Amino acid sequence: MARFSQQIEEISRQVEDKIASRLREMDRIIDHNQWKVIEAFQRSKVSDYHFAGSTGYAYNDRGREVLDEVYADIFGAESALVRPHFASGTHTISTALFGVLRPGDDLLYITGRPYDTLHKVIGEPGDGTGSLRDFGIGYSEVSLLENGQVDWESVASAMTPSTKVIGIQRSRGYDWRSSFTVAEIGEMVDKAKAMNPNVIVFVDNCYGEFTEELEPTQVGVDLMAGSLIKNPGGGLAETGGYICGKEKYVDQAAYRLTAPGIGREVGAMLGTTRGIYQGLFLAPNAVGQAVKGSIYAAAVFEEVGFVTKPAWHEKRTDLIQAVSFSGPEHLIAFVQGIQRAAAVDSHVVPEPWDMPGYEHPVIMAAGTFIQGGSLERVRGCADPGAVYRIYAGRSYLLSCEVWSINGTADHDGSKFIVRLSNM
Repeated sequence: MARFSQQIEEISRQVEDKIASRLREMDRIIDHNQWKVIEAFQRSKVSDYHFAGSTGYAYNDRGREVLDEVYADIFGAESALVRPHFASGTHTISTALFGVLRPGDDLLYITGRPYDTLHKVIGEPGDGTGSLRDFGIGYSEVSLLENGQVDWESVASAMTPSTKVIGIQRSRGYDWRSSFTVAEIGEMVDKAKAMNPNVIVFVDNCYGEFTEELEPTQVGVDLMAGSLIKNPGGGLAETGGYICGKEKYVDQAAYRLTAPGIGREVGAMLGTTRGIYQGLFLAPNAVGQAVKGSIYAAAVFEEVGFVTKPAWHEKRTDLIQAVSFSGPEHLIAFVQGIQRAAAVDSHVVPEPWDMPGYEHPVIMAAGTFIQGGSLERVRGCADPGAVYRIYAGRSYLLSCEVWSINGTADHDGSKFIVRLSNM
């Protein structure tokens, strides 16, 4: 059992009193989203036979078909594609983009440079990897303004008749900026459509599901993607991703996942269906508890002198909590401390390494039951000036223990950022 110093115990008690009203606000969001999920299950008449596995081509897999219906209902979309065959969030996003973009089309990201692992998906002309630009699809991005908002003047200049898709990254990635709320994304949709009514607005929704009462597809987003080993999997989905939005765009993504003419009609679930359904059912509470843990973490770190973003009292729209550290050695010590507090692999000492898809060394504390599951892990990018992030703890109570153990790490500045996510 963890043992805490009297000082840490006292800080924890003070913090919990201070954040009580914010936790009650999150409880209301949990209740709203839990009922949204339950009612979607009820409208689709989910039954235990829907949890049966399928093999081979898996034609007429009703569990798979109803799962798509439930996701579309919850996210307020025309259609959804929920599959264990997506290997990661990056794979899911890549499938969605390749589904709707064609040679000669342009992709324009209006929220700055996207997440590291998408850089190789975008690629370079003639790189031979099958990236977007290798296929003759154009790419450009517009940096955010200093206040973290979209630079609409530059967006207007960057848009061309070839601009087919506008990309929005909801979460902060490794940037020291605020994540975008659903209301802000809705405003982006309105402004983008005013410039070009036919442009497809795509949102990378990773880390954002169930943190608010609405989702981006409920405010006009055309296409959206996320990972099942993040929020919507509830910690039980063993792998997979989802794409939802307008039916014609989801269908095009399905053709990319399998093959033209086949699309969503095949794909054996291989025993994953029950976990995906059950994880979705548990996700509103799991996400809410994780957000509460992030609020607690921000308050604890602020109490002992760290700079955090968002601050404990600020509005949240994803799981991510950024904390400023003075150097990589402090980040590494912090991550290793979280690993020691884990239930799985507590004896392992994580070190930075060149993780595939990332441009800088990454360190993770992965005391997880699902490998790489963001519901359970800790991650940091060991490059000076980058934003570091940590994932640890699937429940508020567990988060309290983890952050208390590590909340007194040495620090003397704000050169380095650690990004905390309890999901």
